[in-house]
Amino acid sequence: MKRFGWRRLVASSLLLMALLIKAGAAETRPQYGGTLRIAMREAPASLDPCDATQADSLARRNVLALIFETLVTLDDRGRLHPSLAVDWQFGPGNQRWQFRMRHGVRFHDGTALTAEIAASSLRTANPSWKVFAEGEAVVVELDHSDPDLPAELALTRNSIAKKNGGGKLSGTGPFHIEDWQAGKKLTLGAEENHWRGRAFVDAIEVEMGRNFHEQLNELELGRANLVEVAPQQGHRVAMEGGWVSSSQPMELVALAFSGDPKTANEKSLRSALALSVDRGSMKSVLLQGAGQPTASLLPNWMSGYGFTFSTDADLKRARHEREQVSTAPNWTVGYDANDSVARVLVERVALNAKDAGLVLQPTTAATADLRLVRIPLASADPWIALANLAETLGLAMPKPRGESGEDLYAAELALLAGQRIIPLFDLPEEYASCPVLNDWRPAADGSWRLDEVWMGKDRP
Repeated sequence: MKRFGWRRLVASSLLLMALLIKAGAAETRPQYGGTLRIAMREAPASLDPCDATQADSLARRNVLALIFETLVTLDDRGRLHPSLAVDWQFGPGNQRWQFRMRHGVRFHDGTALTAEIAASSLRTANPSWKVFAEGEAVVVELDHSDPDLPAELALTRNSIAKKNGGGKLSGTGPFHIEDWQAGKKLTLGAEENHWRGRAFVDAIEVEMGRNFHEQLNELELGRANLVEVAPQQGHRVAMEGGWVSSSQPMELVALAFSGDPKTANEKSLRSALALSVDRGSMKSVLLQGAGQPTASLLPNWMSGYGFTFSTDADLKRARHEREQVSTAPNWTVGYDANDSVARVLVERVALNAKDAGLVLQPTTAATADLRLVRIPLASADPWIALANLAETLGLAMPKPRGESGEDLYAAELALLAGQRIIPLFDLPEEYASCPVLNDWRPAADGSWRLDEVWMGKDRP
């Protein structure tokens, strides 16, 4: 009897275990349905991908990527993949590129995607390009060699958008626009017949113009499922039990001068300022451990050589450089009045400069001798990212442009040699999410990929 009872107990336990495993698998299997609610700081006034009047940001790019798609895409390692174009080829000298369009893709208004529509969209975004349809392919002809053209076509501004007679925008992405209140709220619906398959969630609601404090409140109150977290708040939110995730560093924080140094004395003073900056204490105290101190334009994860640039403060050398100049002007250093992180960083830079014998006056005025800037990296492709940084800062990219890692390193050295910019930090994008949001994690380059997430029960 005892032996028989033991066998029954084992059999019952195995059956219960099987049922629990089956139930667990059912709970973790992606489910369709639900509305994903997001809050973000950015408040764009337009959803047009090629609207150059809108400030660039990772948040805006990610929102637009839900609605519009590009001919090719880049993964978070900077590798190219087909999207609306299935393949591409180039002619001698990388001046003529041909992209063969994917069949069976439709815009949200039901119109079939054609090479003619795609070419028209690219011409709007790039007036200086010669873009035209050739059969089922889009052809781009340039007056110069551009080996990175496919990577450029992966940028958000080169998304394929269609406008109807009333100016209404239509894309081919996994979600279509259901309601748009410019700068306030965007409601998206899942596209049932998307060429890659339907997204799991039924809808996405994006509340715009919410500061970090408001976003965390909405998350705690259950009014948002996914919010942004300030760099210095990420550790605290995680310690308090929040689900925090982050990208690789995708934003450069730097000091940018308004012009080139005009004299040898000015070069010495800029060198003194760069040597005086104590990035280590800024990270540990002001940023609460967030981000990576940097003296390079590109983050190490992207270039592979960022670690070779020293980020250590050297007050002795800074004072020596300062002493080479008899009289130093008082510099104004500007920052965004709405950016609390920028304010504390600028104030600390001014204190460091004072120790070296320099005087910096923080200001929120529109004009200043130098400014603290925060620039989102345009791409996971290092050449595209570096070229965009140069353009944003008003610097000329060195020519001819190579393709190797050594060429990239030389180009960055040349840009830094002009002493127009002092890199400070590489910051990641950090997010807090609620337990019901499953399979969520930003890609290394900050991409959301929300067509892959699903709403379910609390995560264990």
